[in-house]
Amino acid sequence: MGAGHNGSGKSETAFGGFVKTKHLVRIRRFCQAFFLCLFIWLLIGAKLPQDVYMDYSQSFAETRDIRITGPVTFFFQLDPLVWLSSMISARQWVAGFGWAILLIAATIVFGRFFCSFICPFGTLHHMTGSIRPSLKGRAMIDANRRSNSRRVKYFLLIAFIAAAAVGVNYAGLMDPISFLFRSLTTSILPAIGIGLRDFLEALAFSDIKIFNYLGYGGEALAAPIFGYENKAFQTGWIIGFLFLVILFLNRIRPRFWCRFLCPLGALLGTFSKFSILTLEKDEDKCTHCGACVKTCQGAASPEPGEQWQNAECLLCFNCTKTCKEDALAFAFRPLTGKNAKTDIGRRALMGGLLAGLSLPLLGRLDGKISKTSSPSLIRPPGSLSEPEFLDRCQRCGLCMKVCPTNVINPALSEGGLGGFWTPTLIMTLGYCEYTCTLCTSVCPTGAIKELTAKEKITTPVRIGSAYLDRGRCLPWNGNTACIVCEEHCPTSPKAIYFKNDVILKPDGRKIDIQLPFVDLKQCVGCGICEFKCPVKGKPAIVTISAGESRSLENQILL
Repeated sequence: MGAGHNGSGKSETAFGGFVKTKHLVRIRRFCQAFFLCLFIWLLIGAKLPQDVYMDYSQSFAETRDIRITGPVTFFFQLDPLVWLSSMISARQWVAGFGWAILLIAATIVFGRFFCSFICPFGTLHHMTGSIRPSLKGRAMIDANRRSNSRRVKYFLLIAFIAAAAVGVNYAGLMDPISFLFRSLTTSILPAIGIGLRDFLEALAFSDIKIFNYLGYGGEALAAPIFGYENKAFQTGWIIGFLFLVILFLNRIRPRFWCRFLCPLGALLGTFSKFSILTLEKDEDKCTHCGACVKTCQGAASPEPGEQWQNAECLLCFNCTKTCKEDALAFAFRPLTGKNAKTDIGRRALMGGLLAGLSLPLLGRLDGKISKTSSPSLIRPPGSLSEPEFLDRCQRCGLCMKVCPTNVINPALSEGGLGGFWTPTLIMTLGYCEYTCTLCTSVCPTGAIKELTAKEKITTPVRIGSAYLDRGRCLPWNGNTACIVCEEHCPTSPKAIYFKNDVILKPDGRKIDIQLPFVDLKQCVGCGICEFKCPVKGKPAIVTISAGESRSLENQILL
């Protein structure tokens, strides 16, 4: 393990005798920037390809499949918590997570390098924590001392694993990749898009020509990223508020989420207990200035004289970089059994088990899992049966991001406690495009099985059924003629048909009118009739989940 000093007296400790610490810090920063940009690029790329077009000379059954070619699921398939919780909950091997298994193996060797080198959410916390921190000097040193609050993340990990064992997968609520993707998809990016669009429209309507050009040019550049119209997501403001609060917590403690709340960090910390990468401490050189403790991102007790908490170390290398005495250095050493035990705590263990076992059982009391589901709980096409769907769904928001019509939204109460923030279709916000199968092609855990356009149409895959409220329907209540629902119905033959009748107007006139009816044998529940219905607020034709293909119980017709 080589060591030296530069002219300023600052440490030039080498890592493994080859790479100097300052270079490792630069490599870490480069990796953080690269993976954060990669995450955002993949998130933006999770959308309807721009070269898609409908060839109306072909039949629906011959329509080409729409697929996203980019690896938009990469970060989810790199996430061991997503893989482990899905596998335990589904009680079967979940394919496609080779990267996650490789990450576990690398963690056993290097420790929690994922948290500081790769995790995009960790990078955001690192960035926000360095912006005018509220704690400085001695206060920061005291805050970075060992705290029992770090056991909260182990409590959450145990709770999620226990819940998965009972059969409901809650891990996606707090998994960092799912949390970040859901927050950006359903809240942050749509909010930025609304504000930016309003600003650019104000410029476009300005009387000053240069502002007109800036407005129209800006809209052309921003639309492919933020969409061509304002998107709306149920509970989006709640998701965004939680995201901002968690970022703000970095002012209280650096990387607050990573230290106290991240269940993936707890899982990787458990595996890093076996890491052969250790922090070597030279107590003879140490002056106990506190510089290493002050800059430690994980509060891992790097100061000589204290036992290093390798399960909490994020491998930021700040401690070795700031140590002016060369008292600290990382090195590979064979396992000696001296690594600190994972600081779980008996209360965190028992509390996590109790919470994890209780929530899924209490969540079934409303009957929305075992009994007939809520009529407003309409799952995306290709979704597994409700118990299997909840086994696998990570509530990540990827299906919501790729949906071109904005119909897929996070559920609030439709799915009960077990279905909170899982995807549901709200037909007043959009509709399920008849030939679209994008959501089926991006689900990382298989909660939505992959379909081709031909399979979706010819099987057919039903996600619900439409029914008419005759009291609100314009032809049925005698106000005026209307054929909008039948006009937009995509099935062949159409699921909405007419019968000619004569109605009596209030002034005594008789008029011929077409009264709409729904053929449930043809209806697939796409919801376009509800979305296009001219009766706003509560449409005159509504889509319900009854008749969905994925359930044998939730049926209307025998």
